[in-house]
Amino acid sequence: MVETFETVITPYGLSRTVWLWLPDDWQTAGRRYPVTYMFDGHNLFFDTTATYGTCWGLKEYCDAHPDHILVAPECNHEGNGRLEEYSPYDLEAFGGIHGTGHAYMEWLVGELKPWIDAHYPTLPGRANTSIGGSSMGGLMSLYAITAYNKTFSGAACLSPSVRFCMEDVRREIRDAVIRRGTRVYLSWGEKESRDPHGLARYTANALEVCRALSAKGADVFPYLQLDGSHCEASWAQQVPLYHEFLFGGGQ
Repeated sequence: MVETFETVITPYGLSRTVWLWLPDDWQTAGRRYPVTYMFDGHNLFFDTTATYGTCWGLKEYCDAHPDHILVAPECNHEGNGRLEEYSPYDLEAFGGIHGTGHAYMEWLVGELKPWIDAHYPTLPGRANTSIGGSSMGGLMSLYAITAYNKTFSGAACLSPSVRFCMEDVRREIRDAVIRRGTRVYLSWGEKESRDPHGLARYTANALEVCRALSAKGADVFPYLQLDGSHCEASWAQQVPLYHEFLFGGGQ
């Protein structure tokens, strides 16, 4: 089932909808569940709420695989609000962005996660907590698995926007303490760029990130999606793949 509730992201003082997927029998099953935190919650479950009219189809997938809880706050839709929230770094791109991703993650880890753990039957430990997102949400997921590795053991980083901040990403991974059991799914699409040179740059960046994480001890699944574009329809096709890698132990 999909529920929503309103919360306040305290660093910004803004009310925000949180999308929550729960097994239908979560109140009577007598078990606890792993939890995945995701970005852009409005794009995940229903076409009617998705920004561009196509969602990830996560309701149908989770209904068929009721093995974890999914928590997904909606993004900021005002101006560059999403870019600022979902960037851990200041960027020259987009006309200049002051990234507040660190503040957002402090809220997610320090306020939202404890609230979820207190109100739902979660398995709150690191081994059962993961994070995921696409584009800038993919960048945030990559940031979370490095800077907050003591909280998250898995990350699904779909088309992460690392091209805007490779120096920051290199430093983040270099300085990170990557604990045993860390799993990172990182993808990019063949058609995310308009030309072969752009695809080559995407691929080089993605593989550099994957190699750096692997060298730190993470189990990494790099995935080039043939015919994949930078859109929800392409990311939806990857749901079974990253889910099996993060939760099924496969590759």
